[in-house]
Amino acid sequence: MTKEVEFFFDVGSPASYLAATQLPKICQETGATLIYRPMLLGGVFQATGNASPNAIPAKGRYVFDDLARYAKRYGVPLRTNPFFPINTLLLMRGATACQLRKPDRFLDYLNAVFGAIWIDAKDMNDASVVAGVLQRIGLDPAAVMAAVTDPEVKATLKSVTEQAVARGVFGAPTCFVGSRMFFGQDRLEFVREALAAG
Repeated sequence: MTKEVEFFFDVGSPASYLAATQLPKICQETGATLIYRPMLLGGVFQATGNASPNAIPAKGRYVFDDLARYAKRYGVPLRTNPFFPINTLLLMRGATACQLRKPDRFLDYLNAVFGAIWIDAKDMNDASVVAGVLQRIGLDPAAVMAAVTDPEVKATLKSVTEQAVARGVFGAPTCFVGSRMFFGQDRLEFVREALAAG
């Protein structure tokens, strides 16, 4: 039986970024396949009544401090983004478009966008900034921007988001190992254990 981890994420989530830095290694070590499921976190929040921790200032500050502790433990950079929250609709459509149309560039796109937001603290609400990020990795910004208006791309992102909600997802990141759901990048050891158990 093939072991798989389904990774539901949104690039605007710092916890999704941290999970993305760790899941490939976990899957490599356990012989599992990592399946990326780009979803729109705003759509999940709207459907479930959930909200960003930043909706409560004290909670938002605590959560980011906690994420910074995990980043230090993982040995990866994490910076506060002064432009947070970022409207990720076009960025997540871009991820979906790369996954559908240029799967060989999907991880390049994902790593560049995560890095721009959570390492370089760029304003990814600004189309010119996004274009610069894409150009640096050899993607044509005009082609990506055209792809995000593609009806199939829009429908796919919407469908994956709806599937996530139907399966009980209420935030990002959320991982599934079979039917077992694990919410939050601080549950990755449980993901590892589930994979090791088979």
